[in-house]
This record gives sequence, C-alpha cells and structure tokens, in this order.
Amino acid sequence: MEILHDQFDSLPSSVAVAATIGVFDGVHVGHQEVFRRVRSVADRLGVGSAVVTFDSHPAHVVRPESAPRLLTSLEQKLELIAEQGVDYAYVIHFDEIRAATPADEFVEQVFSEALHAKAVVVGEDFHFGKGRAGNVVELTRQGEIWGFEVHPLELIRHRPDAAEPVSSTAIRRALAGGDVSQAAAMLGRHYEVRGVVQHGDKRGASIGFPTANIPVPPLMAWPADGVYSGWLTRNDGVAHPCAINIGRRPTFHDDTDDVFLEAHLIDFDGDLYGEVVAVSFVSFLRSERKFEGVDELVAQLKIDVGDARTTLGVS
Repeated sequence: MEILHDQFDSLPSSVAVAATIGVFDGVHVGHQEVFRRVRSVADRLGVGSAVVTFDSHPAHVVRPESAPRLLTSLEQKLELIAEQGVDYAYVIHFDEIRAATPADEFVEQVFSEALHAKAVVVGEDFHFGKGRAGNVVELTRQGEIWGFEVHPLELIRHRPDAAEPVSSTAIRRALAGGDVSQAAAMLGRHYEVRGVVQHGDKRGASIGFPTANIPVPPLMAWPADGVYSGWLTRNDGVAHPCAINIGRRPTFHDDTDDVFLEAHLIDFDGDLYGEVVAVSFVSFLRSERKFEGVDELVAQLKIDVGDARTTLGVS
C-alpha cells in the first residue's frame, strides 16, 4: 500500500481510484466491510482502491474537551488498513483550517483533484466538511458534478442479535466495562496497545512475579482496571502468554491516580527493557482489589497465572 499525504502528494493524472473516507479508528469489522466494497467497486471499474483518513481524530481539533480516546495510533491504523489489500492510503492533516473547509471544497480538493475518484463508498451515516454539513445526499450531488459514483452502505452488526451496529464508540464502551471479548468480536481481533517497556519499582520481581511495565499514551483507550489474560508480542514477532494487570496497585499504593499496565510473561526469563512491545487482551479474569498483605497477593497471582494459562490454552 502506498501512503500519500495531502500536504505533499496526489495521484498522477493517469491514475484513478474508488475511494472511501473516514477516521477508521480501530479498523473494526464494519470498516473492513467498507474496504471490501471499495476493492470490489475498484475491480469493476478497473481502477485503484484508496482509503482517505486523518492523521488525528477530528474531534481532538473541533471539541478537544470531549474527544474520545483512540483505539489505534496512526501507525497502527495504517498497518491495519494495509492488511485490507487497498492500493493507497491518503492521509489528511486535520487542523483548524481543514475543519473549516466547506463540504463542496473538500470534495473538489480530495476526491477530484488529488485522487481522481470514479467512485466513493461511505457508511450511510457519513458526514463531512465544515460543521459536518456534508452527508450522503450532498456527496451524491457532488459526485454528479465531479463524475464519481456514490455507494452508501448500511452499518453492520458483528452478529445478527447485536443490539447496535459496530462502531468505534461501542468498542470503547466495551473496553471501559472490561469486556475485551466483546471488543474483540467487533474489532475482528484482540484489542492491542503498544508501548516501551520501562523500569518499574520491581515489586513484582521481589515476590516472584516480574512484570513488564508499559506506559500507554494518554490519548489511547485502555480496558477497565482489572486482570486479564493476553499476549505480549516483541519486535521479533514472537508472542508470549501473559497475565496483565491494569490499575492503581492498591495493595502498595493507598491513594494514587496513576494507572499502570503490567504484564507478567508466563514461563519467561529475559530482559525487555527499552523494547517496543504490543499487548493484546484476550479475556477478563477479575477486578482489581486490595489485598491484606503480600502472601495473600502472591496466592491470588498464582491463581491469575493459572487462569491465564487456561484461557490462552497454554500448558
């Protein structure tokens, strides 16, 4: 997949595409269906396929006080989009100037001038342009002007009896409730966060359960405080089973607002300091709680590791 940036790049005049546009935070199963339709339309028209997205969530610019935490960084998002088999990702730098661009100017600049679009595929609830004034009706009108088809898609559910369509908001809600299994069903994969392993206070090692301490950027979404089973993947692609704790470590800290992500790698003895790792969450094991002492904590940690082995299928 070729990555283009709106400030510097556009397609050659000889290249045309079928495109879609969105924030695509999480690249969930609904987004994946949109990408499949884009590829199908592109094949029918004999053109390339393109995904238009943004370098930051627009809400962080237009309403930062209520902007959602992100399910994927830009790097993760582009990696996931590339896995969908599209030809181009066109990344728009979203700032106050872009937020003020009227819908008709946006269509002309992006779909006509930069991408030479012959078709645009969007969800039926799509809005764009200044004040989100543009919608599917306006996009269709613009398509008649600039010569591209518009294909609106119904929002999908990850299972027939799901209460609502798949959305990034629904995934964030599931994570906030600790329901990483539900989040995975909507994402089409286990939820993952990335970070650099840093030195901690080594309390885990002192009681026989060393952990990799991974600060997660504050803009990223976290599952609810608790203990989870999951996998830690290193740069070499090797995934290690682990028991993961997210929380404030109340046994050792009576009053703190700091949240920690600590992963105990099962049957692992090595040095991870300074490595960029990915932690994926498979199942919720228990809520975080305060223990009366170290012995009670150690007994529970042994249970947690056993439960993690079971849920991960590790002997």
